[in-house]
Formats: sequence, C-alpha cells, structure tokens
Amino acid sequence: MAGKRRGRGSNVQQQQAPQRQRGGPHRALREPAVFAKTTGCESEIPHEKLTIAQARRGTPAHRPVRVYADGIFDLFHSGHARALMQAKNVFPNTFLIVGVCSDELTHKFKGYTVMTEDERYDALRHCRYVDEVMRDAPWSLSTEFLKKHKIDFVAHDDIPYTSAGSEDVYKHIKEAGMFVATERTEGISTSDLITRIVRDYDIYARRNLQRGYTARELNVGFISEKKYRIQEQVDKMKETVRTVEEKSKHFVYRVEEKSQDLIHKWEEKSREFISNFLELFGPDGAWHAIQERSGRMIQALSPYSSPRGSPSSSPTRRRSVSPGSSPATASPSSISLPSSPRRSRKATRKATRSSLKAASAYNVQ
Repeated sequence: MAGKRRGRGSNVQQQQAPQRQRGGPHRALREPAVFAKTTGCESEIPHEKLTIAQARRGTPAHRPVRVYADGIFDLFHSGHARALMQAKNVFPNTFLIVGVCSDELTHKFKGYTVMTEDERYDALRHCRYVDEVMRDAPWSLSTEFLKKHKIDFVAHDDIPYTSAGSEDVYKHIKEAGMFVATERTEGISTSDLITRIVRDYDIYARRNLQRGYTARELNVGFISEKKYRIQEQVDKMKETVRTVEEKSKHFVYRVEEKSQDLIHKWEEKSREFISNFLELFGPDGAWHAIQERSGRMIQALSPYSSPRGSPSSSPTRRRSVSPGSSPATASPSSISLPSSPRRSRKATRKATRSSLKAASAYNVQ
C-alpha cells in the first residue's frame, strides 16, 4: 500500500508544478478536502473504464480520472506530499482520492503509530493535492472496492510491497493495467524521524521537562528525572562559565588595546620631550646662547689680566725722591718691583667677583 511504505517518498527531489485541473477552480486549495462516503461514489455521470493512454490524452472536465493512493501517513512529511503530488499530476485531469488506514489495521499489520487515526485523517485533508480522504481504508484492495468507489487507477511506488501474507499486495492491480508508479524521496520517512527521536531521546526528554511537562507525562522515572535536572544545572553552569570566559577575553582584549594606545602616546610624548630638550640644550640651543651671553658680560665687566711671566700692566708706584738726592743714590727699598703673576691672578679673580656682585646688585635694583 502506498502509505504503508510511502514514508520513503520518491527519488526525485523536485517535480514539475501541478498542472491546472480542467474542472475549474481547485476546491482543495481553498478549504480542506472532503471525506469520502462509505457508500461509495454517487456520481450520476456514467463511469466508463479508461486505459492509461486515454487518461494521458486527457478527459472531459466532467469526467476526471479518479486516482487512488493509500497509506498510513504517520507524521505527515514532505516525502508523503511529493508522492501525492506525483499522483495528482500523473494525468492532465485527475481527481485524487487518498485512503488512510485505521489504527486497528495499522497496529495489526505494521506497528504502533505516533499519531492517531483522526490526526492522520485531518493531516491529509489539508494537503493541497488531495481532493477526497477515505477513512478506514482497506489494507488490500479488492475488485469490489475499486468498483464501489469508481477508481480508475492506483498510484504507488513500483517496489513490491510484501504484507499480509502476500509478496506484493498490488500485484493484481498491476496485472489489470490499473497501476501508475510514483518515485520515492530518499532521506525522509516516518521511520527516519522516529529514529532521530529515539537516538536523541535524552535531549528531547530534557527539552520537554524544561518546557513544563512532568516526568509522569514523559514516562520518565524518578532517577532519570533527577539525572536530567542535574544535567540541566551542569549545562547552565557550563554556559555561565563560557559567558564569563568570553567576557574576560573581551576585557583582556580591551586592556591590551588601551595599553597599546598608551604606549603609542608615551612614544609620541617622549619624542616631543627629546626634541624640546635638544632645542633647549643642543649645540644650537637657547641654553648655549644664554651661556655665551653671560660669558661675554663677565668678560666685559672683568679687567684684563696680564700675561703670565710678563710685568704687570698696572702702573707702579714709586717713592718720591728728595730734591737733594739723585736717582742713582736712591735706596733699593724705595723702588717698587713688578707684581708676581700669582698676585695678578688673585687680583683678577677679586675684580671679577666684585664685577659680578655689582652686576647682580644692578639687576636686583
């Protein structure tokens, strides 16, 4: 049955857009699909058997090709929708009937479902490709069932479906020329979805506990509940540590950035300081100019000193000679000798100090 294995879908990921049905606006695109009547199709239009060639050429608007696709359709997903899209577009003018098996048949022949039969019925009603939903569909299709609902063709993937003691439940449909094949979608199926949940069971159990579900609702024991609670606290602590670590890294980065800025500013200030120092105390700086001017002032105020070893340039005092005495008879003591170089240097220093004191006193005044 299509939906009994339709969870695998088709190999074709993208199919062409659905063709416009000749019968006017699609009711299925405006409101949910209707449920099929248990008494069968009550159309007054004569229902003549069609071949696949006739159906592909197209039929009148009042006589759409009635295509039937059945299945479980648990956890309705894109693989289901693509299979129904192919069934809807297999002929230009198609009326798609989807049969959904009940919980009783499904649990008996296939296994337990996640969704109830009513949930699965309602999910199919809201698929845009479905024109009619048949509740409590049979597991195997009989000739009487096909005639009762005036079904022209049955759509399903071409892989033989072994079930209910039969190697292929669609074998008699294929032999009657009423079978149209669809292709499956790999990578998505109901079994795959359930496998993901079972594989990550702890994650989903903790997720629902965090969202307010009780351990009893999740069928979780006391020890498992406490384990999940502890794991939740540990994860919160890890997240807190991770947040603090990120903030610390950000703080260190900012400190490092500011340190680099301070170093650059200090280098600029140091260069400026050195430049100013060189301008003030360099060979051509202002300090040398001040020293040079001070030296010139001291030199101008201080008397010239006689050269070392030369007689003093200052006039020597001589004792007066009496009128009766001649220069030749004058006593040696009465003649003044030239001053020594040491006395001349001392006198120069003394005169320099006196000049500096006089200059400073003048500046103070």
